[in-house]
Formats: sequence, structure tokens, C-alpha cells
Amino acid sequence: QVQLVESGGGSVQAGGSLTLSCAASGFNFSTNCVGWFRQAPGKEREAVASIYAGGMNGFSRFADSVKVRFAISPDIPKNTVYLRMNVLNPEDTAVYYCAGDGRRLCLLTDGNGLAMDYTYWGQGTQVTVSS
Repeated sequence: QVQLVESGGGSVQAGGSLTLSCAASGFNFSTNCVGWFRQAPGKEREAVASIYAGGMNGFSRFADSVKVRFAISPDIPKNTVYLRMNVLNPEDTAVYYCAGDGRRLCLLTDGNGLAMDYTYWGQGTQVTVSS
């Protein structure tokens, strides 16, 4: 049984930083894709970042809105992926979800520009950024 558990959410002032963690059981981060998504109240789910940590062929992807502010990194021995979020602003306020998928392209959006629907999802962690 696959379980993805997010942690690290909280409240922060604009300009601050947070690091989210996603720990997995039953799902190997070193051979699969891991993504972070977010959803704000009344808005569509938005893809944030993804990573394929497969050895020398590893890569990551970022949404344009976060690519210069966020970083994604794996800790393979711990089977954990981190999302480091810097220079946060109120528009980053949302529930952040970790997701896993066997499709190693780790795409963030589909052909219609909508956030990809990964196979496995965590329960989400709230991030609130105040101005």
C-alpha cells in the first residue's frame, strides 16, 4: 500500500521561507516521479514542481510562477522529497500536495495546460503566507 505523507506547512510572512517534506512508504522515489501540487480555495489545482531522481539521469521541472524561488530535492535513503520555498508571497497560499507517479517524464501539465493527475496523493499540508 502506497502512502505519501506531507509535513512542514505553516504560516509565514511574505518574503519568508518554508520547507515541505514528503515521505513515502510503498513507493520508491528513486525510480518514480514525485510532484508537488497546490490548490487555493476556489481555484484549480496547480502544478508546482516535479522530480525524477533516477541516478545520473535525474531532472526536475518547475512551474514558471515558482522556478526562481522554489527548489526540489530528494533524500533517497530516507525516501523523502523536499520542496524548499523561498521569497513566499500571499499568492503562494494553498494546500500543498505531494504526489507520486510511475510515468518518468514527470510532466506538470497535460496537453490542455491542466495539472497532471498523478497516481498517488498525500493528504496535503496548508501553507499560509501573510502580507
